Amino acid sequence: MSGSSYPYHFIFIVFIKGFIMEEILSALVGAVNQVLWDYLLIYALLGIGLFFTLYLGAPQITKFGEGLKSVFGGLFSKKDKDDKSLSQFQALAVAVSAQIGTGNVAGVATAITAGGPGAIFWMWLSAVLGMSTIFAEALLAQKYRVVSHGKYIGGPAFYITHGLTPKIGRGAARFLSGFFSIALIVALGFIGNATQANSIASAVTIAFDVPSLAVGIVLAVFAGMVVIGGVNRIANIAQFVVPFMAVVYILCAVVILFEFSDHIVPMFNHIFTAAFNPEAVLGGAAGIGMREAIRFGVARGLFSNEAGMGSTPHAHATADVKHPVQQGMAAFVGVFIDTILVCTATALIILLTDANLSGEQGAAVTQFAFNKAFPGFGSQLLAVCLTFFAFTTIIGWYYFGESNIRFLFRGRHLGIYRALVLLAIVLGTLGKVDLVWSLSDMFNGFMVIPNLIALFLLRKEIRAIYDDYLAQKKAGRDLSYQYEFHEFHDKQ
Repeated sequence: MSGSSYPYHFIFIVFIKGFIMEEILSALVGAVNQVLWDYLLIYALLGIGLFFTLYLGAPQITKFGEGLKSVFGGLFSKKDKDDKSLSQFQALAVAVSAQIGTGNVAGVATAITAGGPGAIFWMWLSAVLGMSTIFAEALLAQKYRVVSHGKYIGGPAFYITHGLTPKIGRGAARFLSGFFSIALIVALGFIGNATQANSIASAVTIAFDVPSLAVGIVLAVFAGMVVIGGVNRIANIAQFVVPFMAVVYILCAVVILFEFSDHIVPMFNHIFTAAFNPEAVLGGAAGIGMREAIRFGVARGLFSNEAGMGSTPHAHATADVKHPVQQGMAAFVGVFIDTILVCTATALIILLTDANLSGEQGAAVTQFAFNKAFPGFGSQLLAVCLTFFAFTTIIGWYYFGESNIRFLFRGRHLGIYRALVLLAIVLGTLGKVDLVWSLSDMFNGFMVIPNLIALFLLRKEIRAIYDDYLAQKKAGRDLSYQYEFHEFHDKQ
């Protein structure tokens, strides 16, 4: 009998060791995230946002109206566009498709339950400051973009390499750009897409009783059909789906505003009071202080709009504009749409229905709110919204990863990358992903570090591009910019 029990004994030992290893890894990742996000990156991201707001004269405020006009004014106009680029609106749609995801549903809910209603105020503040950061990112992405396979590509890896080489040397610049690229591919292409798929599967399974694996396979098939067509197909999907899903979601919030109209004034009082004095709203027993309100509000806002993370510049680099500043303005319009409109819609839905007091966590809080506001079909409605949100994030993040695969391998291994992303989507729908979410947070943090270093060291280049734009506008000249196309050889 002892011999026959050996396999079971072995399996038991392997299981225990696996569990212990997972516990150790989880503790290690948690410790790294605590350093990155509690003490370092939140303050660094807020600081860089404040710096560029002051350094550039608050373009996100002074040029906001001009940005809206630039993005939406020529939306339906017919004009010739070369095959190398996307339109300004298409590039914005790809960027926003990546920004609006589960963070807008689950992230906001977490911010409110962990940081109280006051977290929403700090989320708004981080968004306003982040608009100047993303403006700077888009300017650099435009300036240092290259041509690959007949298409414009760009992003932090490109502006780190070409922009920082004269300042810190080629070796150091290549190290930072390589570090960024690997972190992004892991954080967004693989782990991030797995978590987005998991969120879709969870919502669809609860709402429609569809097996998670079936959801994963269907997601992978649809994602594969989109991404195989390259950035143009991604853009064509995004420019229709993103506005539609955002409008539907915001309309849900408007309906709830009317349904719970007597709660509106107390709710805004709670937000502003709790931002500075949470105890006055929640009571001391809640254990939420001003530090928690700031931490969770800022962190979830930054996670959602991705300002400073270096992800959306990949989309903005592809835009066909006369001057980089035009795409910079499109970039901060994207943050406005993501955080000020969509995240605020989630916050209103939760706070007006008192879903934050339900005892639920994450996306379940928002689901509780939808069920209360729309009895009988609220869960299904949110599942559909979340599916669109997360699916467009998947195809956007895929493209950001592809740009960095092209940077690292000069056009090789794209097929392997594509297959691994689709596999990650399927696997992501299976089981709990608490550790995977934590790993995603960690690699997101690793992306931020080289990107912020580059933004600060290239601040004079950013200022020069903006000053050139202002001078041309003041002189009443037609906008133009002398782009620097850097050599970039693809290998098949």
